[in-house]
Amino acid sequence: MASDRESRLGELLDKQDIMECLARFSRGMDRFDRDIYLSAFHEDAETAAGPFVGSAADCWEWAIPMHEAGQILTHHALLQTTIDLDGDTAHTETYYQFTGRNRDESLWVAGGRYIDRLERRAGQWKIALRTNVIEWGFVPQPMAIPFADVPDIALNGVSSRNAEDPSYQRPLVNRRAPRNPAREQG
Repeated sequence: MASDRESRLGELLDKQDIMECLARFSRGMDRFDRDIYLSAFHEDAETAAGPFVGSAADCWEWAIPMHEAGQILTHHALLQTTIDLDGDTAHTETYYQFTGRNRDESLWVAGGRYIDRLERRAGQWKIALRTNVIEWGFVPQPMAIPFADVPDIALNGVSSRNAEDPSYQRPLVNRRAPRNPAREQG
């Protein structure tokens, strides 16, 4: 019984490491953080994304200028993931939704699946091969960013594609004064 539990705990830890690896890809892309992005891939990894096929480093060199020219911000949101473990190899399927706020204030939304082969090398799970299956896309009507008119909304930081983004702040602190709009309505 104990060995079965230990085996299951080991599998759970492997799956958690894989999930964190997949999240590093998205965070690296959205924050324009090359080190975080590349930390999701083995150095010899291959990736196929839209018209691009090649190394993860070369994909970065292709994708970032495209996103910089086209969008003010991007979200590579990861949805459900299935993970099939087989020793030091794992195959994953991760549904994603991509949203870009374009420079002309239009939006670009697309979705599909990242299908990956990950390998554990030197104790670390990283992507060895990624293919991106794009399954749908559309351009919705843009709208104003919710609560953009709140005077102190930016005191805790604003979205940025670098280490100035609030997600890098350590420790995270609140700089806004307490306020409950429901109590202000009379």
